[in-house]
Amino acid sequence: MLRSELIDILHEENPHLTRKDVERVVAVVLESVTQTLERGARVELRGFGAFSVRHRRARSGRNPRTGEDVFVPEKHVPFFKAGKELRIKIDESV
Repeated sequence: MLRSELIDILHEENPHLTRKDVERVVAVVLESVTQTLERGARVELRGFGAFSVRHRRARSGRNPRTGEDVFVPEKHVPFFKAGKELRIKIDESV
């Protein structure tokens, strides 16, 4: 699903809100999640899942094209763990 598709669905389900208001709400929610993760904190949405930041240590990798060794620096990456309710719904629908 694209961001614009999410906005369309929310706008259809909430006709009392303008499309611009729905776009603003989606932007604020996503920006809040981003800012929280930037601070290194966790974002939990009950029934959906949790976003967190994980640390990846520096390591030696391999360039798949040339086969030569490459240094991969340490970094912090976003991580999502699906909640139990979401996992159950997906399992039932597939």
